[in-house]
Amino acid sequence: MKRALISVSDKTGLVEFARGLSERGFELVSTGGTAKVLMQAGLSVLSVSDVTGFPEMMDGRVKTLHPMIHGGILARRSKPNDLTAAAEHGIHLIDLVVVNLYPFVETAAKPDIPFDALIEEIDIGGPSLVRAAAKNFKDVLVVVSPTDYPLVIKHLDSSGGPATDFRFSLAQKDFVHTGAYDTAIATTLTGVDMSSGGVAKIGNVDGAPKTLALTLRKLRDLRYGENPHQTAAWYTDETEVGLGGAAVLQGKELSYTNLLDLDAAARIALEFDEPAAVVIKHTNPCGVATSSTTASAYINAREADSQSAFGGIVGLNRAVDIETAKALISTFIEAVIAPVIDEDARPILAKKSKMRVITADFSAFAGDAGIEVRSILGATLVQARDQVTEALSSWPDDALRVVTQRKPTPEEWRALRFAWRICAHVKSNTVIFTGADQTLAIGAGQMSRVDAVNVAKMKVGSGVLKGSVAASDAFFPFRDGLDAINAAGATAVIQPGGSVRDAEVIAAADEHEIAMVFTARRHFRH
Repeated sequence: MKRALISVSDKTGLVEFARGLSERGFELVSTGGTAKVLMQAGLSVLSVSDVTGFPEMMDGRVKTLHPMIHGGILARRSKPNDLTAAAEHGIHLIDLVVVNLYPFVETAAKPDIPFDALIEEIDIGGPSLVRAAAKNFKDVLVVVSPTDYPLVIKHLDSSGGPATDFRFSLAQKDFVHTGAYDTAIATTLTGVDMSSGGVAKIGNVDGAPKTLALTLRKLRDLRYGENPHQTAAWYTDETEVGLGGAAVLQGKELSYTNLLDLDAAARIALEFDEPAAVVIKHTNPCGVATSSTTASAYINAREADSQSAFGGIVGLNRAVDIETAKALISTFIEAVIAPVIDEDARPILAKKSKMRVITADFSAFAGDAGIEVRSILGATLVQARDQVTEALSSWPDDALRVVTQRKPTPEEWRALRFAWRICAHVKSNTVIFTGADQTLAIGAGQMSRVDAVNVAKMKVGSGVLKGSVAASDAFFPFRDGLDAINAAGATAVIQPGGSVRDAEVIAAADEHEIAMVFTARRHFRH
C-alpha cells in the first residue's frame, strides 16, 4: 500500500486532499493536530508515534526525526541495497510527503511577540521532511502549498502516474520554500539583541540587519526591462503582499517600467485615509487629489496635468466602482491599480481591453518602515523605507516650526500637509505647488530648486498658482528659490530647513509676506 505522510500548519483544503489520497489507495500517516483534523473528518489515520515507536515529546519538538520516517522517504527504489535495508529494519516506504512549515514569518511580524515564542516557531522536522522528499523526488512526491493539491490529484490520476518533470518541478519549489524559510529566520535573528541581561529585543539593533539574504520566486517574465533590448522578470518573496501578491485582471503584459510606476502610485495612495487618486508618469506624480469619492478624486488628479496624465499609471486607495470605471476609460491610461474592482465595474473597464487592471493589497505597508534593497555596480544598498510620519497627525503640530512672522491660515495648513505628503514621493530636487486637496504643478528631478520652480510654472497657465502653497523636499540653499516661489504666486511654503542660509531665506519669506514652516526632516528620492 502506498503511504502519505501529512503534517501541516496550514489546514486549507487539507481534508479534501487527504480524502482524495485515501480514495486512491494511500495510507495516511500524520502528526498531532493534523491527525486530529483528519480523524474528525472520518478518515483513517496512522499516527507517527505508531510508526516510530516513540511518542511525540518535548512539546512537539521531537516527532518525525526518526529513521522509520526518514528511511521511508530517502530509500531509493532503484537501489536494491536501500530496499533491502528498509525491509531488514521494518521501514515502510513513504511515497508522498505533505508538509508546510510553522508560521515563523507571520509570528515574527507581530509587534509584541516574546522572543521565546518566536523561537518555538522555528520548524526543525518540517524542513527536514521537505528536503528529504525533494532530494528523493524521483520516488517521492512532496507538496508544500495547498494551492498544489488539485494539481497533485490530477497527476496521480494520469496514465503512468506523476511524470519525472512534474516531480522535479515540485522539488524545485520545495527547496525555494525551505530556503526562503531559513532566510527569514536568519534575517530576523540578526535583529535580536541578547546583550542586556539576557533579555531579547527584536528589532534591527544597528539600524540594518548584519546579514541580509534574499530568496525570491519568479512570478513571470516581463515583456522587457526599461528598454526593449533589456530582459526582465518579476519576482516575489514568500509573503506575497503588495505587488508580490498582485492579480492582473486584464490588459497587455506588464513591463518593468509599468511595475515601477504602479509601485510609485501605490506608495502615494498609501499616504491618505480619505479617497485618493494618483496619476504617475515615469515614477513621478503628475497629479494627486483627494475627494469625497474615488471618481472625483481621480478626475481631479487627472485634470491637475491632463497633458502629462495621458498614457499614465493610476493608483487608487479605494475600490473601483462604476463611476470611477467610467472616468478611467474616458481617456487613455496604461494601467490602474486598486485594492478591489467592483464586479459591476469590470465590464466597463473591459471596454478598454488593452488597459492593464491590477488589484493588490498594500495595507500591510501602511505605517511599516520595512527595508528597501537597491543594486549598484558590485554591491547592494539597503535602507529603511521613507515614511512621512510627521504628517500622520493633523497640522499645526508641535513637531513643526513656523519660522516667519506670518503664520499659515487654517486653509494653508491643510494644503501644506497635503503637499508635504506628496513631495516626499517626487524625484529630487523637487518643488511642488498644491491646493488643500489637489496638486497644481510639480517640478521634479531638477539640479536646482529654482529650476524645479520654473519647470512647475511652465506646466500651468498664468495665475493658476496664485494662492497656492509650495513644498520643497530639501532646504533652500539660497533665497532665489523662495523668490521664484513668490513670483509663481504661492502664499505659504514648507521645507525641512537646515541650510547655513536659513536666516536669508526666512528674511525673503518675510519680505514677501509668505508663511513658512520647517519640518526638520528631509525627503530626498533618488
